[in-house]
Amino acid sequence: MIVSGVAHSYVASDGPVLSGIDLTIRPGEVVALIGRSGSGKSTLLHILAGLIQPSEGAVRIGGTRVTKPSPRWIMMFQAPSLFPWMTVSQNAALGLRYSGQSTGVEDRVADVLSLVALTEFADRNVQDLSGGQQQRVALARSLAPSPEVLLLDEPFSALDMFTRQAMQQDVRAIAKRLGLTLILVTHDVSEAVLMADRAVFLKSGAGIIADDTTVDLADAERELSSTAFKTELGRLNAIYTTMQSS
Repeated sequence: MIVSGVAHSYVASDGPVLSGIDLTIRPGEVVALIGRSGSGKSTLLHILAGLIQPSEGAVRIGGTRVTKPSPRWIMMFQAPSLFPWMTVSQNAALGLRYSGQSTGVEDRVADVLSLVALTEFADRNVQDLSGGQQQRVALARSLAPSPEVLLLDEPFSALDMFTRQAMQQDVRAIAKRLGLTLILVTHDVSEAVLMADRAVFLKSGAGIIADDTTVDLADAERELSSTAFKTELGRLNAIYTTMQSS
């Protein structure tokens, strides 16, 4: 993914929400967009998903300019937005139906439900599931069309701490297993350290990239209790604090 000179302003805003964003994200990379409210991180994610057209600049994925949503790049939102009268399998199949696929749907749904550890719940109604399980259904739905890029708009923010950490670790593992490019918006630095290969900091009120740093941790070290995790968390927290005070 290549983001070139992206800037954006809303009609009612006093100034640009984003200014001159240049970013290259390698295939299979996990990147966290970090910033406080008003930093433009969600606007940038919506532009990457093709849900908003930037005032200036362009986004390209594999040489294709992003101008609208596509099964090649899919966003997973904060709320799972499932149809409560449908089963887990039926909800997971919606992305495939939307993309026009009519053959092999059952096999593909079975594959993604296995990926997200929901095979035994395939025929359950989603309204009978826990919040974490419902987010796993939303994840399965997002993965079913085999996207190249998955964009996460803080989908774990409403979950309890233990469920959230399990989801964070599982989503990273799935992305790495599939070679999927993963881009997540967060205001939680610890989430970035747990999940990301890179952390891109957006400065509030300026709409610019203030820092872009590698998260230097092996997967075995991505545990809240590990010394390496705490050291890297301290480093990124220092960047975040300095960015906001400057």
